[in-house]
Amino acid sequence: MWVDPNLNDFYSRVSRIEKSHAKGYGFEATGTVGRKASTRSGRRFLKLVKPLVLALVVGIGVKGVIHYFVGAQTYESRVSALAAGDGFDPVGAWLMHADPATLWVSAQLQAVLPR
Repeated sequence: MWVDPNLNDFYSRVSRIEKSHAKGYGFEATGTVGRKASTRSGRRFLKLVKPLVLALVVGIGVKGVIHYFVGAQTYESRVSALAAGDGFDPVGAWLMHADPATLWVSAQLQAVLPR
């Protein structure tokens, strides 16, 4: 095809590389920066933290909605009755106590949906 045989070798090599890249193959030398070379430990940390933060926000939101609809006195009486129970009931009372975030969510609902 070409006059210089080196050009024939070069273009055949280029076509093989393009075909292999089209199939999704790749080559990465050790120590180079490529698609697979970077390992980000921060992503693993975020994979663990995001569901925990989401569960915490949903839990506080549910507690705030319950506090709003039931009322402060009834909510506190139910939590104290739960704390007086046995088994895992005190743990549930500890989780359900009215913390400042729960009271804030309840106050925001009161401002938006007054009774």
